[in-house]
Amino acid sequence: MLSSTSLHPLAPTSKRNFIGHGAIVRAGPSGKENPPSSSSSLPQLQVHRRAIHLAAASALFLWSTPVEAGVLSGFSGLESVPGPELPKIDFLNRWNEERRKKYEDLDSKFQSSPVLKELLEKSKQNKERNKRAIEDKYCLRGAEWGIGDCSTDGMTQEEKEAFIEELKKRTAAE
Repeated sequence: MLSSTSLHPLAPTSKRNFIGHGAIVRAGPSGKENPPSSSSSLPQLQVHRRAIHLAAASALFLWSTPVEAGVLSGFSGLESVPGPELPKIDFLNRWNEERRKKYEDLDSKFQSSPVLKELLEKSKQNKERNKRAIEDKYCLRGAEWGIGDCSTDGMTQEEKEAFIEELKKRTAAE
């Protein structure tokens, strides 16, 4: 059996106490909360909320400050310390000098070779041809859509068809 003072959810609410907003509130006969007789719990709730907001703001502020580097903050590292002077080996110096001269000679021969000049000229021609082909392709697209620099607006139907045919021939030839 259920008594009227039990805390069971199905018990009558006329005499049941429960906690709401940090204060004990007695439910009235209609089942609605009756506020406590003293109004001291409301300012106390506001103080708790402000304390939580202040704690969160201070935590964000403290976490955003940079961390000091510590003892080694002025130390530039081992890279700045000069190493010991290594002994010079005549054989290796002569060998390195011979290799350097050999590579310089080969580079100068290649720079002045007719093969390199021919390849550079072909590269320049290909660049110009490819640029023209791309321009023609986009001009054809603009003419078909009626937009851009190659728009066919203002042309008669025969002029449009002739212009588009000429563009198709140019793009197909390349």
